[in-house]
Amino acid sequence: MSLIRYMYAAIDCPDPIELANFYSSVTGLKVNVPLASNKDEVVWVELKDSNDETKLAFQKIPNYRPPTWPEGDTPQQSHMDFFVDDLDLVEKEVLKLGAVKTEFQPGSPIKPDEVYEFRVYLDPAGHPFCLINNKNLK
Repeated sequence: MSLIRYMYAAIDCPDPIELANFYSSVTGLKVNVPLASNKDEVVWVELKDSNDETKLAFQKIPNYRPPTWPEGDTPQQSHMDFFVDDLDLVEKEVLKLGAVKTEFQPGSPIKPDEVYEFRVYLDPAGHPFCLINNKNLK
């Protein structure tokens, strides 16, 4: 028996609308911005699926400091993984959307005996995320 009925992750950031729009473009989920009289008042934004269920949320944090991945004063704390069919194609798209490919790439290039390849990027707020191609999931 599960103790919870439903879950999703919330990500701290300086601009929840900007980050929600980025991840909406990456995932295809729709952005839900609560009513506010102006953009500066928005502190919480959600991404919802076609059933109107929240899948990811973004919370405005005053004095936000992005992670310093892969090491540094501000640890990564968490990251998201996205499985894709074509790493090169999806990489081009996320870079157009504002992602930055990190210089340090622990999973690239793929070795012949590995089942998957992954690449690490930073979203517009500096959170690391990975694009993963798993040969066994095609």
